[in-house]
Amino acid sequence: MLVSWILSGILLIFAYLWGSIPTGYLAGRYLQGIDIRQHGSGSTGMTNVLRTLGKKAAIATLAIDLSKGVMAVAQIDLFYNLISADLIPVEWKTYLIILAAIGAILGHSKSIWIGFTGGKSVAASLGAFLALDFRIALLALGIFGLCLAISRIVSLSSISAAIGINIGMFIFDKPFPYIIFGLVASAYVIYLHRSNIKRLVAGVEPKIGEKLQENT
Repeated sequence: MLVSWILSGILLIFAYLWGSIPTGYLAGRYLQGIDIRQHGSGSTGMTNVLRTLGKKAAIATLAIDLSKGVMAVAQIDLFYNLISADLIPVEWKTYLIILAAIGAILGHSKSIWIGFTGGKSVAASLGAFLALDFRIALLALGIFGLCLAISRIVSLSSISAAIGINIGMFIFDKPFPYIIFGLVASAYVIYLHRSNIKRLVAGVEPKIGEKLQENT
């Protein structure tokens, strides 16, 4: 049993470390020699990368951040399928998957490599849900795209997609632990957007193509 706990802990640490890869920060350093946290919203996520570094860097950041969420969850399946299903009880698998997803989401927003700062965990969350059930991820992506087409505001679209995750959990009849995870993950993503929500209420949240005033 001790071995099971140790191995589980190692897997969850790796999930956090996957999420902690500071993609946007590294893009800023290598492409323009800047600390992206000192520009725009201060986030290392795709939206701030788009505003600060351009489309190509933003697309690369999005792809890598998505893969972080996917890999954090997929490694649990890989362990059970390729290494051994006997070392960790199979009854633990669902909970390990959920905890690994949470680890990636926390890692993205609180990266150990850049002083526990980071992005707003939208891409990492979407990647985790893509690995959990691609139908839920596609539903969230569809809600994001529709809201973005109407409002042209990324933050509002991200918040709407976070809410849509929970709708997907019920539509596709996911088990109770997944539903709880959906609620926790979406609440956390919305919490990370609290400064955006303030700007939305004030009517000053920038749309795509508009610059955000520095240090706001």
